Amino acid sequence: MSTNPFMRTPSQEEREAASKVTDSCAFKAGFSGIAGYGIGLLFGLVLSGIEFSSPVDTTASTKDQIKTVFRDMGNKSLSSAKNFAIMAAIYSGSECMIESYRAKNDIYNSIGAGCITGGTLAVKTGPRGMAAGCAGFAAFSAAIDWYMHKDD
Repeated sequence: MSTNPFMRTPSQEEREAASKVTDSCAFKAGFSGIAGYGIGLLFGLVLSGIEFSSPVDTTASTKDQIKTVFRDMGNKSLSSAKNFAIMAAIYSGSECMIESYRAKNDIYNSIGAGCITGGTLAVKTGPRGMAAGCAGFAAFSAAIDWYMHKDD
């Protein structure tokens, strides 16, 4: 009788190997990017249903109007998904690296990661825009971190 490999308890070496992978900053950034993509898809789908940015051609057939609306919703959802994925990966990766370097888990990791994320996302706007992005994301990250840990 053969044993089912999914019913056995993992060995200590297997647990340590899995822990090394899941505790790495690359894994955390990648997983956050994937999760951000999924959240962005849903968020973009909901918001595209609310937004009326592109008028529908009323002279077109109903079938063509539906195709246009769904195409527009899909494009907005994919755009939102990409943006959320990038933002989540940058934030999670930078927070993990800061936390690993400092060997502390406190609000300053979130502030630093927020600053790096905001500055990186605003790189095309120049130094002034990067500074504003850094300050904005850092403040938002600090507020969220404070709220999440206010009872600690």
